[in-house]
Amino acid sequence: MSNPRVAALIVAAGSGSRAGSPVPKQFAIVAGKPMIAHSHAALASHPAIATVIVAIGAGQEAALAAAIGTAAIVIGGATRRDSVRAGLEAIAAAGGADRVLIHDAARPFLSPRVIDRLLAALETHKGALPALPVADTLVRFDDGAMADNVSRDGLYRVQTPQAFDFDAVLAAHRGWPGGPEPTDDAQMVRANGDEVAMVEGDIMLEKVTYPADFAAAEARHGGGLVSRSATGFDVHRLEAGEELWLGGVLIPHDKGLSGHSDADVALHAITDALLGCTGEGDIGTHFPPSDPQWRGAASSQFLQHAASLIAARGGIIDFIDLTLICEAPKVGPHRAAMRARLAELLRLRADQVSIKATTTERLGFTGRGEGIAAQAIATVRLPEPSSGEQR
Repeated sequence: MSNPRVAALIVAAGSGSRAGSPVPKQFAIVAGKPMIAHSHAALASHPAIATVIVAIGAGQEAALAAAIGTAAIVIGGATRRDSVRAGLEAIAAAGGADRVLIHDAARPFLSPRVIDRLLAALETHKGALPALPVADTLVRFDDGAMADNVSRDGLYRVQTPQAFDFDAVLAAHRGWPGGPEPTDDAQMVRANGDEVAMVEGDIMLEKVTYPADFAAAEARHGGGLVSRSATGFDVHRLEAGEELWLGGVLIPHDKGLSGHSDADVALHAITDALLGCTGEGDIGTHFPPSDPQWRGAASSQFLQHAASLIAARGGIIDFIDLTLICEAPKVGPHRAAMRARLAELLRLRADQVSIKATTTERLGFTGRGEGIAAQAIATVRLPEPSSGEQR
């Protein structure tokens, strides 16, 4: 199949009571942002995945929106199986897919390499799952006393996401005969007569369930990250007859910024700062002004693309600081709206975004009201490449 339609389903409908948190664990903060935001960003930024849907519990809509912004959702059921079935049916109702990845929100640190391995395995199998070999000694206990050792040969710890031919997993769910609740979807597909392959898992995919797991996740993820900062700078001319987009917000003004896209000088500067953190060139490298498809394009696309490159590497955006340089319009009345919009686009809290404004005391092109300049600095954390790894 040359270009299969791939969907992803995140199961996030649980109450998370075992985590001991006042909020469901999928919305608790891990490594700087809500747990679900990590896996959603990893799946949404993968080039092979076209659609991501999230199965949540009834009444969790506001919590999900606060965690990741706008997302495709379905209300889950009483069990994990019910939630997955609801998600699969929603995908089917929207036109279906060729393949689907089903992922638990409690495994936040998802590598694109695991996704690649799973999708490759679907070339020859109806299902695939990531797993790691069991390393610990296993024993049985009878009445509190140690009994026999259990051989570790052939034993593996199963992780998610699990990947399937969409029709195969949907048929397995629709035809499930009942009985004991399955612990994962691979059991159901295998019970329905299809073979499930195993691919190499990832230690970073450890499940976060109990309070101690949160500390372990912080240590595991934070310990391998290196902080980077980079700046971005952009200028656009003010012209009559143009709309003024600034920081993702349409601002009433007698002039607007002129450029190939919507000329949002603030988003352009931040985009370049984020690209600088990854060493991925600049905005013109990814969205050349000579390409007609970007004429009049919303600059939010450029910003989210840069953020997706960071997410695909397992990175975290920590802070954005933006300075706007202009005589007019006055930024103060629009600062809160711009800050909220930037936080929404980058899946950050508002306190992770700073917006300042200054003038040049009527000196230079900004002082004469001919244009607006923007300077931004981004601070991110990225996994340090292993020895010999090419980026």
